[in-house]
Amino acid sequence: MAISPSGEQWHLTSGDVEAVVVEVGGGLRRLTVGGVDVVAGYPQEAMASSGRGQLLVPWPNRIRDGRYRFSGEDHELPITERSSGHASHGLVRWEAFRPTEVDDDRVVVQHTLHPRPGYPFALETRVAWQVDPRGLTCSVRVTNIGEDEAPVGFGAHPYLALGSTPVADARLRVPAERVVLVDERMLPTGTAEVAGTPFDLRSGPALAERSIDHAYTGLERGGDGCWEVTLDAGERSVVLWGGQGLDWVQVFTGRADPAGLPAGHGPGVAVEPLSCPPDAFSSGEGLVTLRPGSTWTGQWGIEVR
Repeated sequence: MAISPSGEQWHLTSGDVEAVVVEVGGGLRRLTVGGVDVVAGYPQEAMASSGRGQLLVPWPNRIRDGRYRFSGEDHELPITERSSGHASHGLVRWEAFRPTEVDDDRVVVQHTLHPRPGYPFALETRVAWQVDPRGLTCSVRVTNIGEDEAPVGFGAHPYLALGSTPVADARLRVPAERVVLVDERMLPTGTAEVAGTPFDLRSGPALAERSIDHAYTGLERGGDGCWEVTLDAGERSVVLWGGQGLDWVQVFTGRADPAGLPAGHGPGVAVEPLSCPPDAFSSGEGLVTLRPGSTWTGQWGIEVR
């Protein structure tokens, strides 16, 4: 019997919330509320396309030319995004995660990243996926289990959706004051205030034909210390929230990859909670340096309102 391209599947339920977490990459393949898709996932018989639901460790987004300098030493990573010539989205997207706890509404998966050329550091990533009647929570712990300090960044890559509602018909609110500008190779050139630009999504405008693939920062947080990005289609909205340590969020409308949308799913918009911006291994902005034995933690989630 053939195995699923995404490996073992863990089905989580609570009330009318259902999620599917997968072995490959430890990511989120599906999330529904009342039978309605609130992420644009992918079928069990397919590989994840366009990063759908994947975890991005030990860096999100791109590293310029796959090269960086850390603790006085130069490192060179394999180029995984041939179109731009960069190392993209970390090292665990296609690796197997093993379950350490499994319940009806919760699964904890874990992966050990061994030292390798370009990233000679050892990390243990533990991810707890939990559903409840409000939605989904993802709690992440990244621990340095090696003997040397390690550079670390984290990101997640869900595509928010509202059933079959086209992205152009939805409204997206991103409570951010600044946007990271990029060049033709999608590398940061600086940050700018969003006011007066097409990147200003603070009022929740209709996405229409906007084409966005940018990181935002200066995020407005509520009394609970979390920021919220809201995709709204009138009678229902889906919210992705991020906690402390996640100070950036990438928004990708996905228009460049219409063929990557799985059959039967409406087009989603990627809303990616990030601990650092693109190319942080080079710039150092937002980069976490983990001492041996130390741990970085972060939490984000999705709710339907």
